[in-house]
Amino acid sequence: MPRWMPDAGPQRILAVSNLVYTLGSGLHLTAGVLYFTEAVRLPAGEVGLGLGIAGLLALVLGVAVGHQADRRGARGIYAATLVVQALATAGFVLVDGFWPFVVVVCAAAAAKAAGTAARSPLIRHHAGDRPQQFRAYLRAVTNVGISLGALLAGWVVQVGTLTAYRLMVAGNAFAFAAAAVILLRLPPLAPLPAAGGPRRIALRERPYLLLTALDGVMAVQFKVLTVAVPLWIVGATTAPAWLVSATMLTGTMMVVAFQVRAGRGVDSPAAAARAYRRAGVAFLLACSLFSLSAGVPAGVAAALLLTAVVIHTVGELWHSAAGFEVSFALAPHHATGQYLGVFGLGAGLAEALGPGLLIALCITWGRPGWYVAGAMFALTGLAAPPAVRWAQRHHHAAHTRPAPAHPASAAA
Repeated sequence: MPRWMPDAGPQRILAVSNLVYTLGSGLHLTAGVLYFTEAVRLPAGEVGLGLGIAGLLALVLGVAVGHQADRRGARGIYAATLVVQALATAGFVLVDGFWPFVVVVCAAAAAKAAGTAARSPLIRHHAGDRPQQFRAYLRAVTNVGISLGALLAGWVVQVGTLTAYRLMVAGNAFAFAAAAVILLRLPPLAPLPAAGGPRRIALRERPYLLLTALDGVMAVQFKVLTVAVPLWIVGATTAPAWLVSATMLTGTMMVVAFQVRAGRGVDSPAAAARAYRRAGVAFLLACSLFSLSAGVPAGVAAALLLTAVVIHTVGELWHSAAGFEVSFALAPHHATGQYLGVFGLGAGLAEALGPGLLIALCITWGRPGWYVAGAMFALTGLAAPPAVRWAQRHHHAAHTRPAPAHPASAAA
């Protein structure tokens, strides 16, 4: 189990800000959609469409805001994105139709994506020699905050009144604003000078883009436990419905307990490549067990489901550690925000397209679809090592290339 808080200093400020932020995220992840369908009375189809539009818009902003964080100072940019998220979330209470809903969720989603990119230079600067390890620690803190927020959201859903839902929205907005205020205690981070050459260098680096794409395909796995498994348990197995909560809690607690430990062994791009491969195998095995849980007695189904969740979460730990490592290790220091913004495109696409893909494969198609999903993850894991080696060669060549001679030196 990781320490709950680092020693006093910038790392503790980042951790506390992240914990407060994820308390609000836990409220929204658990009951945000229900607020719009149950309290605002928007049709579920319109909510899904609006969230899809917001997800696609968010993809556009990550790279641009990450570049601005590198050039203008990450602390102020990141704090500004938190304030925008707070204001957009507060605007949820004004929604009375589809287009107002689209406006506020687009603003909230865009600010969230921008904030993720803007935070990366802060992590790299204040985390010492191993930003990947501190990023793994922050992910454990994230799961603590989301779990606490989910408990509060459970009360909101149980009460089910408009007042309760609006209190949830207010709490969510307050958490984002409080996270921004806490963040301002960080010392300012000086802007980094731009290097020569094209401005959007991350978008021109094909090996890094390939890694982004592969990580994005594997990131669909994050929707397995939150989308596919709950629907599968209720609709295709004889397991009790309360197992939905048990599977979520099992996965969350494993991440809290073991994410930092999993990251310690993934300390180089080569180790990350091996972790990607192991993760793909774990996801294939877990998906196979999920498929086998249909058509068997309730006790057997429950045992298969919980075993699959444990194996899937082990794969998730390896996948996350691998992503932290390659995204930071293969990004130049002067463009951390821009590169991490590009790397976030893969996860953003998985966020937007993953639920529909998994529902089509695992729920609509059924048992065979689970094997197809597992094979997709396994093949992605097998493709990662050569992709990482290509990116390493490109990164090494780009940063060991001798600088061009100055004209005056040449004349001498």
